Amino acid sequence: MLDSYTPNGLRNQANMRQLLRHCGYGVPSLERALYSASNSLTLIVQDQLQPYQKVGSTVRTRDMHLHDLPWPTELLQALGDAQVTLRVTLSYFIEPNPGERGGIDKYAYQSHALRFAVRRSLETEAAFRGRINAQAVAEEQGLPAVGGADAGWTVGERTRARGSLVSDSWTGTAAALANRGQLAVFPAMGWWRNRPSHGRFERAARYSLVVSIEAPEIQQDLYAVVAQQIAAQVAIEITV
Repeated sequence: MLDSYTPNGLRNQANMRQLLRHCGYGVPSLERALYSASNSLTLIVQDQLQPYQKVGSTVRTRDMHLHDLPWPTELLQALGDAQVTLRVTLSYFIEPNPGERGGIDKYAYQSHALRFAVRRSLETEAAFRGRINAQAVAEEQGLPAVGGADAGWTVGERTRARGSLVSDSWTGTAAALANRGQLAVFPAMGWWRNRPSHGRFERAARYSLVVSIEAPEIQQDLYAVVAQQIAAQVAIEITV
């Protein structure tokens, strides 16, 4: 399949769109999704947000979730140029518009859309929040993603923004990954917002998020470091 749709390994946006259209994201593996090894970690989040709200007579975008990823920052920095892969999968259910047929308006069928974005290696938290807010505005106006392309992603931000199952992987150095410890989930356009007369703009949207780190070339125990961080946080919450 890769040979057919990405000849000579060329994975540009046009080739990736054709690959996803015909082959999807491949065969899912429950074992890989649930399994964590010493050099392979998986985080699973199930949550919900309210995409829109009515302010006066206008329906606007409302919630954005910012997830802090509990990975071993200091250990990743120490690994330097070792190659690692970050994989993110976002899944959610939409409410189809029962009164709309055909594909004239891409916002007419889906009740809402959700996107994800990962903080870039040289980005502060404030800059990351600002970029996501600007990107949400750009989505509303049908404009390209804000801040330019983020190198290292297999599919890319524009191509992966299709459907209610969104998946992509980033490959780079462990040191660069160490500073990417935040992930945002935010809404894009849908008929819940564009058609306020239906009264759906205050509904919540459930989603599932699966984030994994794979570092097959290293021997250090990433899992143990993360397990200690989580145990310490749980102990603090129980005490409080």
